[in-house]
Amino acid sequence: MFWVLLLLPAWAVAGTACTRLCLAAARAADGGADAVRGRELDLYEAAFLSGGPARVADLTMVSMARQRRLLLAHTGWATVVDPRGQDEMERSVIGAIGPGGQSRIAPVRASAAAADAVRGLAERLVGAGLAVPDGVRTVAAAVRRVRLAALAVCALGAAALALPASGDVPRYLIALWFALPLALTLSCLAIARIEVHPYSAWASPAGQRLLYAFARRAGRPGDAADLTSVAVRGVRAIGEPDLRAAFAHREEYEGLRD
Repeated sequence: MFWVLLLLPAWAVAGTACTRLCLAAARAADGGADAVRGRELDLYEAAFLSGGPARVADLTMVSMARQRRLLLAHTGWATVVDPRGQDEMERSVIGAIGPGGQSRIAPVRASAAAADAVRGLAERLVGAGLAVPDGVRTVAAAVRRVRLAALAVCALGAAALALPASGDVPRYLIALWFALPLALTLSCLAIARIEVHPYSAWASPAGQRLLYAFARRAGRPGDAADLTSVAVRGVRAIGEPDLRAAFAHREEYEGLRD
């Protein structure tokens, strides 16, 4: 009966994870019902709701580079061409580059993402019910927990079946007992996929609805539509090869620091 000692934690892990997912989904559904009425997102707001503070910094640098006020070299360096920022986000990027007017893209991105301008944007979106507050368990995090619980149940079940046979309980019955918590986790994942997908670490359900309307503009021609694509999809949506090379170099630099 040692397999029972493995079945109990399997049920505990599955039950806890599924309960947290249900609570997270219920909290998400409660807020922001009226937030989308008569509301449209600007580029910075869409970038934050899509990818958080780092996405806002990326969008700002791409926008400045498109206007030839910031040079993003394929070597991974940023150089200020016009030191006069047109808004708080641009001034944050220029300030992150420093008085020398030149810096690597990776530290500029990190510093601009942590600037007061981005924090103020986040607070406004949270206050409007469009963004998820810090410290609140999101549906995305709860879904990851349920996935881990499903893997844990499989591992515990395999361990139970690997134990030497004892008693009169056949192995297929042991497998059936472990199949029950596994079915619980998989059914919760399936329901979450149908009801609350896509999962977002930044946007509330109301924010996701506005993002969906915002993203439909990404297919239209023009520079504004290109920036819309960058705000929603990130730097992988950049069309210019030189700009893509600059941000690819940024990712390599960050990998070396890690």
